[in-house]
Amino acid sequence: MTHILALETSTTTCSVALLTEQGASVAVVQRQLEGTAGHAANLLPMVSALLAECGIERGSLSAVAFGQGPGAFTGIRVACGVAQGMGLALQIPLIPIGALPAVASQAAERLPQYLILAALDARMDEAYFAAYVDDVSHGLVILQPPVLLPAGQLSAFIEQRLPLWHSRAPDARGVCYVGEGWSLAGATVGLPLECLADDLLARPTAQAVAALALRGWHAGQTVLPEHAAPVYLRDRVAFTVAERALGEGGNPRALAPGQAALVPMTAADLPEALEIERAVQSFPWTLKNFEDALAAGYEAWVLRHEGELLGFCIAMQAPDVAHILVIAVAREHQRQGYAHQLLAQITRSAQAQSAEGVLLEVRPSNHAALAFYAREGFNQIGMRRAYYPAGRGEREDAYVLKKTFDQS
Repeated sequence: MTHILALETSTTTCSVALLTEQGASVAVVQRQLEGTAGHAANLLPMVSALLAECGIERGSLSAVAFGQGPGAFTGIRVACGVAQGMGLALQIPLIPIGALPAVASQAAERLPQYLILAALDARMDEAYFAAYVDDVSHGLVILQPPVLLPAGQLSAFIEQRLPLWHSRAPDARGVCYVGEGWSLAGATVGLPLECLADDLLARPTAQAVAALALRGWHAGQTVLPEHAAPVYLRDRVAFTVAERALGEGGNPRALAPGQAALVPMTAADLPEALEIERAVQSFPWTLKNFEDALAAGYEAWVLRHEGELLGFCIAMQAPDVAHILVIAVAREHQRQGYAHQLLAQITRSAQAQSAEGVLLEVRPSNHAALAFYAREGFNQIGMRRAYYPAGRGEREDAYVLKKTFDQS
């Protein structure tokens, strides 16, 4: 017999559920509370009450599943922290479940084999968004990993990528959109007519987390309690005084509608990225280089505006620094601040992972790049001899530049 306890606190709904599987029989009991605060105080009493109601001792639990976000900063830490504590105390594994698949799975029950566009309210007129297809054999399959976008940019983002998603899910019966994020002002404006509205108030629930966790349990997709972590798409919620003095404002925002959207790179971006790379680099990356970087899970971002890819960057996170492997902006869009935006994203990601700085190499002959990195706070810390190919069988050195973060 399998017992999975599920915790979900990423929104104003605090819910717990107990899933019991015995043979071919699966039963789920859920309890929940509404409120903008009090998740930390209420969660463990709710767990105790639910287990007592079901007559299950904590020692009988097989695993603890938790909603890992994205969502409210405090909320997702509450579920993760409680799950870690129980996992360590009971010596049982954890099963992290994303908030967006937890919403998408609810639509999949009502509209099986659909392409599902899930969105949740991220506050500040922004939404967390991801796309899935409900596959008969594999359940929810990711078509678009979670991204943070202004609500008014959702339809444009979808219009750009919907043909790709259709090509990856040719057997989908249709397209639906689900989740409270679609209730934000402007979110549904311009959506393709083929999209069918499902529950536009849906939020992740512990019951949905439990159902997805059961599939993960059977697939061996568990983690040790000490390895569990929340998922954040917005790394920071406030700027420093110095950043505000530079005009960066109060809270970080995704770019406004009509400007370039900064989103994670996917395989669908590679043809355009490769075209830019070949146009601006004397010795460009190959398609295999890009594919290997994505497969390795490197930090990779693109800037898009009205369907056009403007630039991209890829970085590898080392234990103490983020190493920028490649960064490029289309020639016709250079000197418009796009390289700064890409570099700022890598910097934010590195700081969120407690890195001490950002590292990169640049050719000594690339005077424009050296000037740009100097303005961005990079300093030379070394040199790699004969690092770059230079044509005619010759090699060129590389300056090693580093930007060290203020550790104060």
